[in-house]
Amino acid sequence: MTLKEKIAESTTFISKRTTIRPTAGIILGTGLGRLADSIAIDIELPYSHIPHFAAATVEHHAGKLILGMLGETPVVCMAGRFHAYEGHSAADITFPVRVMKSLGCSELLISNVAGGLNETYRRGDIMILDDHINLLGINPLIGPNDPELGDRWPDMIEPYDQKLQEKAVAIAERLGIRVQPKGIYACMSGPSLETRAEYKMLRIIGADAVGMSTVPEVITAVHAGLKVFACSIITDLCYPGALGPVNIAEIIATAGQAEPKLVQLFSVLVRQ
Repeated sequence: MTLKEKIAESTTFISKRTTIRPTAGIILGTGLGRLADSIAIDIELPYSHIPHFAAATVEHHAGKLILGMLGETPVVCMAGRFHAYEGHSAADITFPVRVMKSLGCSELLISNVAGGLNETYRRGDIMILDDHINLLGINPLIGPNDPELGDRWPDMIEPYDQKLQEKAVAIAERLGIRVQPKGIYACMSGPSLETRAEYKMLRIIGADAVGMSTVPEVITAVHAGLKVFACSIITDLCYPGALGPVNIAEIIATAGQAEPKLVQLFSVLVRQ
């Protein structure tokens, strides 16, 4: 079965179970599931029920696809994503983005948690992504290209939509939310966290934050012609003077404390 056929099968399965025809897709990262509470849910589908979807294995990821209304905007929301460190292929990680496009989405909003490499960052800050560095060692576009899904060589000079970034900054100012604009996100494979030498390397090459997700989905979204907005919650600090052993429970707690701000930001941005 070709990729296009798999997309069509998944799209048909979902569309038959809801009247929602989403225009915006949302991918929620670790500890950021409460945005789903703001959605007037029409249907929730466990990933295991959707043809060709992988299974989410990470704790704190619900592993379900939600369709409903966020204000007056029809949305499809991934409550939990897939990661390379779970053993998923690039194709599996990015397949839901293809389905979101097929369902009717023109925009994709993504959240994640990340370690802060920029010395001006503080725990709980929201960094708005302007660019990224792919250090995963994989690219979801490697292999045969179907021109109906996107160009063979998509341009990545502006992977994150500038107008959406500007809107988000204006919304944050209005709501009194501290954001770090124009951030550069480096993506490593994980699941082990970085060494001191790796943190130093990442700072030297210009990264403001580091995480283990988002980049494959963004590459696929750009290939598919979606406008992308993404942001990171800075959950730990990875620069000299602040660097120390990481406590995963503390990372989840920090994400949880910052989550209401992210929910506000995403909700208003989608409504606009």
